[in-house]
Amino acid sequence: MATPRIAIIGGGPAGLMCARILQGHNIQPAVYDADAAVDSRDPGGTLDLHADSGQIALEDAGLMDAFRSLARVEGQAKSRRDQHGTVLAQFIPVEGDEAAPEIDRGQLRTMLYEHLRPGTVRWEHQLTQAIPLGDGTHRLEFANGVSTEVDLVVGADGAWSKIRPLLTDAKPQYLGVCFLDARFDDVDSRHPEVAAIVGDGHMFSTDGDGRAVIVQRNSNGVVRGYIAFRAELDWYVTAGVDITDRAAVRCYLLREFDGWSPAMRPLITDNDSDYVQRSFWALPAPLTWHQVPGVTLIGDAAHLMAPFGGHGANLALLDGAELGRAIAKENTLDDAIARYETPMFARSGELAAGSNAALTKFFATTPADAPHLPPDHAREHQNYQDRAVEYRRRQAAEA
Repeated sequence: MATPRIAIIGGGPAGLMCARILQGHNIQPAVYDADAAVDSRDPGGTLDLHADSGQIALEDAGLMDAFRSLARVEGQAKSRRDQHGTVLAQFIPVEGDEAAPEIDRGQLRTMLYEHLRPGTVRWEHQLTQAIPLGDGTHRLEFANGVSTEVDLVVGADGAWSKIRPLLTDAKPQYLGVCFLDARFDDVDSRHPEVAAIVGDGHMFSTDGDGRAVIVQRNSNGVVRGYIAFRAELDWYVTAGVDITDRAAVRCYLLREFDGWSPAMRPLITDNDSDYVQRSFWALPAPLTWHQVPGVTLIGDAAHLMAPFGGHGANLALLDGAELGRAIAKENTLDDAIARYETPMFARSGELAAGSNAALTKFFATTPADAPHLPPDHAREHQNYQDRAVEYRRRQAAEA
């Protein structure tokens, strides 16, 4: 087919990966993002990139060496504790296990961006509307007055996608759990008790009554923590808490987590940053739609899900890579969209449903003597590797 005019809305991992794959096939898309620059906002914490999804995308994009230079293999370590600090389960990766290394979200986004051709990403372009023109093309209009017409618009614009309504009426629903993001700096010297609890990777703790603390080792001596509890979306209004007042939030959390031991409380109260509310939402799962000429979705725009399992970013990267390959291989954009969407629906629907159920279970109220059954991370890593082999086998058969 003639070289199509492609616009990717959103410069996160999904959109940047799609652009990278397309450029590898000499197709030049334009990526539009509302941010002022790649590093203009706090990107959040750390990600584990799975061998059967995120790493496959990076390999196809020729970025595995760049990824390995930033990734933390030791960050795969995990532990689970109760609210008293008692260790319930631990996982330490064996030598050679690279099934799910960690990388900071900001580092991943910057790495992808720096491996695109200059000018690919158009910063400070906030989409206001995408207008179908009746022949599979769309006119895109941006808040800065720019407009353009394209043959394919790819919605990589996350939870509140402005492209999704072209395909489905589905809307994200609040999952009923508040996450307060808190950061600990120079953790090994300034917060040794936090460093000891989190170790090299992740620590998950829940009290069986809807409260949890999840802390994750990031790069450069930083730990990001998530203090989480079941709550209405506007809980702080009802509670009379100014979410920007660190002391007021701490007082509230000390009351909310009053059954947690002194050993665990530094994770809740000793942060160096303000508390940042991160509410979690999910689309109905599984979610599908009827194909529409000239438009598709990747990443959270297509299958926003709970963060449990770490599948969101991994699927986003794989979506971007698979769509890019499909466009390069098929004779028409309609055929490319069909080639991409069919397996994406099957893959993402199962994982989204499982992730949403896992979050509900983790924050459920359970009897004090209920057994703790954390995931078997060794088996999980082996499954990633086995599925990666199977994916490559199918990919070779289809070549």
